[in-house]
Amino acid sequence: MWGCYSPAMSETPYSYDVIVLGAGAAGLMCAIKAGQRGRRVLVLDHAPQAGVKILISGGGRCNFTNLGTVPDRFLSDNPHFCRSALSRYKPADFVALVHKHGIAFHEKTLGQLFCDGSAREIVAMLLAECAAAGVDVRVRHRVLNVSRPSAFRVETDQGAFSAERLVVATGGMSIPKMGSTGLAYELARQFGLRLTAVRPGLVPLTFGGELLETMAGLSGVSLDSVVSVGKRSFREAVLFTHRGLSGPAVLQISSYWREGPVSLNLLPGRDARAFLLERKQARPKAGLAGILAEVLPARLAAVLAGTVEMKMADLPNRVLAPLAERLAGWTVTPNGTEGFAKAEVTLGGVDTRDLSSRTMEANDVPGLFFIGEAVDVTGWLGGYNFQWAWASGWCAGEAV
Repeated sequence: MWGCYSPAMSETPYSYDVIVLGAGAAGLMCAIKAGQRGRRVLVLDHAPQAGVKILISGGGRCNFTNLGTVPDRFLSDNPHFCRSALSRYKPADFVALVHKHGIAFHEKTLGQLFCDGSAREIVAMLLAECAAAGVDVRVRHRVLNVSRPSAFRVETDQGAFSAERLVVATGGMSIPKMGSTGLAYELARQFGLRLTAVRPGLVPLTFGGELLETMAGLSGVSLDSVVSVGKRSFREAVLFTHRGLSGPAVLQISSYWREGPVSLNLLPGRDARAFLLERKQARPKAGLAGILAEVLPARLAAVLAGTVEMKMADLPNRVLAPLAERLAGWTVTPNGTEGFAKAEVTLGGVDTRDLSSRTMEANDVPGLFFIGEAVDVTGWLGGYNFQWAWASGWCAGEAV
């Protein structure tokens, strides 16, 4: 199915109570909880080491949860599905585990918790918990075939394994260079589960034509902005890139954008019109670009001022009014995104209608579980997706 499987490889498999596919955040948490309950657990991953995405998260410091985790900060076709798991395993529960292992951390902004040191501490903590719970973690095992003659049977390039319970924690399609595959979706289809449409989430936006030239000329410029799509807005940093827009606010809004315009308020918390009129009175001999540079990066100020070379005193209000509107709501229309290669998460996935919200078990396939990013539950930027991984993994670990 996914590799060079041959019946010749079908030797008697090693038997476990639970097999977890994927040694990421959700998979390791599930394995820990199941192992603590006395289950014989095997974790399989094709990567050369466990937790590869954990290691690169948060700039290498792992934004491991968010203190503000609430269900309405998650996207799903069924926005209520995540409530049960998030209520049963909370940020405080994971923080307690971090404290137990003596890992120093800090709150950065907006409830985001980061390691003071390295994300490696989180991976080491999870592996230590796995070891203490008797979990068998095996990397460099590529899955070739999954079947269910009676128990679940997993064929890999390193041998065959079987278990009464199979947990799929192989993630979505984001960051394929880190080894992401569509395995979770293949397995869901194989066992008759539905999928919602998948697309990149928390991803930079791209532009074309003259707008791209403008963006490319501002590459590297960053500023505090409010970015909006419809009624959804986020206030954080915006970063201009050679292909378009990135930065936390843009990544956040990208999960809600499908097509059409995006609005940028470049002076959040200010009345742009009042600011321009006040500066016209206070600095009548100043140029427009110089005035804008008081509150905006110089390169952006120059672009917004354009070819206007008149002194502030000579600028009529009919010229300042549309500029004020642009400062408060610069409307730009992306032509796409950077795709899964740069996406931090995958939107969509295994349809929650086919899963138990309490256990993550497939409704019509007893013993089969899907957790983490593979499921149609996607959080905001800032530790929310890790909290979903911990919570969904914990719930499955309680049930297997």
